[in-house]
This record gives sequence, C-alpha cells and structure tokens, in this order.
Amino acid sequence: MTLQELAPYLILIVAGFLPHEAWRWVGVVLAYGIDEDSEIIVWVRAIATAILAAVVAKILIFSPGALAGVPLWVRLSAAFIGMVAFFLVRQSVLAAVLAGTGALLLGSLLFTQH
Repeated sequence: MTLQELAPYLILIVAGFLPHEAWRWVGVVLAYGIDEDSEIIVWVRAIATAILAAVVAKILIFSPGALAGVPLWVRLSAAFIGMVAFFLVRQSVLAAVLAGTGALLLGSLLFTQH
C-alpha cells in the first residue's frame, strides 16, 4: 500500500484514537482508589447504561443506511436472539454479539429484497 492509500487510516489514528486514548489513561490514573460502590459511581454507571440503551434502541428502530433496508421485525428478532445468547452463555458479551450479528446477517439475507 502507498502512503496515499494509508492516509485515511493514519488520520483516524492521529485524530480519533490517540487523543481519546490519552484521556482514557488520565481517567484510569484519577480513578485509582475510588470505591466502585459509591453513590456517584453507581449513578454515573446508570446514566451511561441508559444512554447506551437509548442509542441502541434508536439504531434498531430508526436505522440508518443499509440497515434501514432490513425489516424491523428482523432487527428486533436479532436483538432478542443476542439477549437470549447473553443470558444462556453465562452473560457473555461475545456470545451475544456473535449470535445477534449472525441472526441479523441471516435475516437480512433471507428477508431483504435485493
């Protein structure tokens, strides 16, 4: 690959990854010794979980791009299959992602008009 072909990836690393990575390490250093069960940390965790759930719901229901072509019932079924896999495989996020993604791919291949 030439440097011109690698330029977008280099820009992503320099502009996207590196600045965020520095703040992540600052957070790790500052968070050392904080009690995970303190009220403020429990509250922050609850807010972060709620925001993530809202973003996932928005993407599922009001899908952008190519995902918009997949029927809503297929998207919701794939999410349900992922959640079931999460609980069946000892709360494994990897199992949930693989099962949900597999269900979404299979459903989109079978039920989407090409």
